[in-house]
Amino acid sequence: MNVASRPNDIQAVIEADRAHVWHHLSQHKQYEATDPRIYVEGKGTRVWDATGKEYLDAVAGAVWTVNVGYGRTTIADAVREQLIKLNYFAGAAGNIPAALFAEKLIEKMPGMTRVYYSNSGSEANEKVFKMVRQIAHRKHNGGKYKILYRDRDYHGTTLGTLAAAGQKERREQYGPMPEGFVEVPHCLEYRSQWGDVEDYGLRAANAIEDVILREGPETIGLLCLEPVTAGGGVIVPPKGYWERVQEICLKYDVLLHIDEVVCGMGRTGKWFGYQHYGIEPDFVTMAKGVASGYAAISCTVTTEKVFEMFKDDPSDPLSYFRDISTFGGCTSGPAAALENMRIIVDEGLLENTLKMGERLMNNLRELQSRHQVIGDVRGLGLFCGAELVMDRETKEPAPEKMVQAVTADCLAQGVIIGATNRSVPGLNNTLCLSPPLIINAAEIDQVTGAIDKALTKVFG
Repeated sequence: MNVASRPNDIQAVIEADRAHVWHHLSQHKQYEATDPRIYVEGKGTRVWDATGKEYLDAVAGAVWTVNVGYGRTTIADAVREQLIKLNYFAGAAGNIPAALFAEKLIEKMPGMTRVYYSNSGSEANEKVFKMVRQIAHRKHNGGKYKILYRDRDYHGTTLGTLAAAGQKERREQYGPMPEGFVEVPHCLEYRSQWGDVEDYGLRAANAIEDVILREGPETIGLLCLEPVTAGGGVIVPPKGYWERVQEICLKYDVLLHIDEVVCGMGRTGKWFGYQHYGIEPDFVTMAKGVASGYAAISCTVTTEKVFEMFKDDPSDPLSYFRDISTFGGCTSGPAAALENMRIIVDEGLLENTLKMGERLMNNLRELQSRHQVIGDVRGLGLFCGAELVMDRETKEPAPEKMVQAVTADCLAQGVIIGATNRSVPGLNNTLCLSPPLIINAAEIDQVTGAIDKALTKVFG
């Protein structure tokens, strides 16, 4: 068994953290009585905390990021070599790894041609929104400026992307929100808004058309969707949904934006989640798994048709995309992304994702057969969820505190899993699993074995 090394003055590190670090998504009152958890080392699918305790990470760095696993020396070496050669130059000019990764990426995305670099998923999505607004002014006399987003989807933490958040708790106390963002219904058949209907996927997609007609097609510029809803409950769109969505966008001249920040770079068993459905987006954004967390990088990818809209009149000083991302000029991101992509290809991680994803889903269904609290199991590739309910007939959601008790018990067992939280009021009841794509069968069984024990302890 691997054992993590520990610095001799780890208590000093813990105290420095307690005194000075403001953690993400954390209520810090708890740290007055307990130590903040500090992770000090990772290898493969495992991480170790400051006490030396080992954990199997089933959420790839807590937020679906470390796709190729921890401790990849070849990525670290590629980044180091590039940093010594050239660490940074603003994105108004090019650099070698950015050009080479863009070429490799576009090879995986037929129909797409251009890559715009920035440093986070929120920023990548914000770029799309700005492009759409600029297109509205340049091509539609200020019309077609509205951006449609889906209930339960999430696109980032900036004010612009929060305005497109279908998770109401994420938006609380951060308003007023920017104008021009309009919600369309979710597509979770397990919690159908229209009762027991045939062709739920078609019905959910047609609801988008209803919104377009209500708002006026001449006002709608973009439809922004996750291929699989992530933090809103791991929602895989039902049969027929995506095909109808594509038809609607073409019918009303609405640009289609697929947010692959979570699903991109192999998480679903294909390079990108949208590629399961045969659709042709106008924009695709990505971040987390692009470099597996070894460097900060995000990409806004678009078509030549969109790109050409920003260079049609060189004499117009407002014609080009007047945007910059400071850290989009870092060379470490594309250098890491190139090696990350090589690993995915050479180690057959897309194939492993499909194989291990099937095992994970089968294990979850077996747990569902023994635990009445599991109301629904859903997922695609190594991106799976189990929705917990108090009653299968009424589908009453399990209380968020009890769901969090399940994740806490798994953590005590040495397995890190996730759960929807601070997202959808009253419906933060889905366990979330997204392990590194290198996970093996024994580790899949360890994850679901921990969930089995935790469900028994918390729910009986």
